[in-house]
Amino acid sequence: MDNNQTIFDISRPNRFAGAQIPEMGSLSDIPLHFLRDSSPCLPEVSEIQAIRHYTNLSHQNFAIDRNFYPLGSCTMKYNPRGAHRAANQPGFLNRHPLTSVETSQGVLQCLFELQEILTNVTGMDAVSLAPMAGAQGELAGLLMIRAYHESQGEAHRDEIIVPTAAHGTNPATATMSGYKVAETKVGADGDVDLEHLKQVVGPQTAGIMLTNPSTCAVFERQIVEISKLVHDAGGLLYYDGANLNAILGKVCPGDMGFDVLHLNLHKTFATPHGGGGPGAGPVAVNGRLVPFLPIPIVGQRNNQFEWFGSDEIPNSIGTMSAFMGNTGILIRALSYALMLGREGMIRVAEYATLNANYLAKELEKAGFKLAYPDRKATHEFLITLSDETAKFGIRAMDFAKRLLDFDIHAPTTYFPLLVPECFLIEPTETESKEQLDAFVHAMSTMRMEAQTNPRQLLDAPHHQYRKRLDEVKAARELDLTWQPKSKKTAQTK
Repeated sequence: MDNNQTIFDISRPNRFAGAQIPEMGSLSDIPLHFLRDSSPCLPEVSEIQAIRHYTNLSHQNFAIDRNFYPLGSCTMKYNPRGAHRAANQPGFLNRHPLTSVETSQGVLQCLFELQEILTNVTGMDAVSLAPMAGAQGELAGLLMIRAYHESQGEAHRDEIIVPTAAHGTNPATATMSGYKVAETKVGADGDVDLEHLKQVVGPQTAGIMLTNPSTCAVFERQIVEISKLVHDAGGLLYYDGANLNAILGKVCPGDMGFDVLHLNLHKTFATPHGGGGPGAGPVAVNGRLVPFLPIPIVGQRNNQFEWFGSDEIPNSIGTMSAFMGNTGILIRALSYALMLGREGMIRVAEYATLNANYLAKELEKAGFKLAYPDRKATHEFLITLSDETAKFGIRAMDFAKRLLDFDIHAPTTYFPLLVPECFLIEPTETESKEQLDAFVHAMSTMRMEAQTNPRQLLDAPHHQYRKRLDEVKAARELDLTWQPKSKKTAQTK
């Protein structure tokens, strides 16, 4: 197969998959202005050609089902098939969102139980499953903080504090919510600079956005002091749930003093992740923010499960999307949680942390430099390739591209920005020691190549469907739309 070939390149006039043509009724009832006056521009291929084309395309993708995917801060772990099977049962799969409450008791009970489980594992008081992704969960969290301050007559609080190492979504969400962003420094040990935070906090502070473990891949040891400092100033604490995998079943964000958080069910609770697919970003809150939860949530009344909306939660920030979030993802998350149980969740955190610390030590033995060598890894860790860049002219991105030739997806690169030439590596709990050792071997091989044959890295990847792209050209001349050759030729003339 030509890797640059589109399905239109194999199209031929009057070729079709006859078995797939739907039976058409009469078109006489359709108004003429709704009918096409020309044929759509669709490929004309046989069924086997279509199957082969899209199957071959799927093989060009990196995916957790085929490759090791140590993407830091994203928890790209294996998705158990049992959770998928549960969500694909006809009663879930074929349920229309407008189905009545009376005939939806099974689905509502499942969602109610998931709310209860997430409330328990986060140490909070209530959960809304409505947000459709982590970023929307962040937005819901800050809108609740805003509503709370307004209810207290403190609408003047117009600043959200974020550490310099924060996820990029944090300041973006704060800005979208109408807040100014105030940065607080992170110390050389990876912890928030408490003295600088004291200077930033004030009567204008609405809250602070943190994740713990932090994006520096260490546990924030001063979280109790941070919580007291912000709360004493009248602000609230928001927990970014991207790194919850490290503490699942071990420590509750609620016990650290957080007032609101979002969870990435498509990360921590092993539902499909990546590729722009469906996500779920439920929010959990403590008592002071319960009145502002996004709706609907599932409640119980007269021994029946019901949707609770604006009548029950009149001060809600409102709906986040049509209907009730991504129910298929939520059912997967419930199935995963029930498979694990409390003890299983504890093992998730323990094995995720064990794998990360083992991998960190093995890479350190192989000559790589840890960004925070005096700190234990959490579920992930940082290495800096600044020495390799200085000595051999090989950057983190060159290592990332070469890793693809070992059938390993690159870790997160160049984040957090305060660590030069960094790899943020998260092996997750689902990888075996053999796979971790293979990763160490690949990294060691590349480090040797950097010294003896740097072109191996500078020209990588060598064995993938695509060679290295000119990233500047790709960004400046982005072409995402297919056009017939005749039309594209006419436009370039």
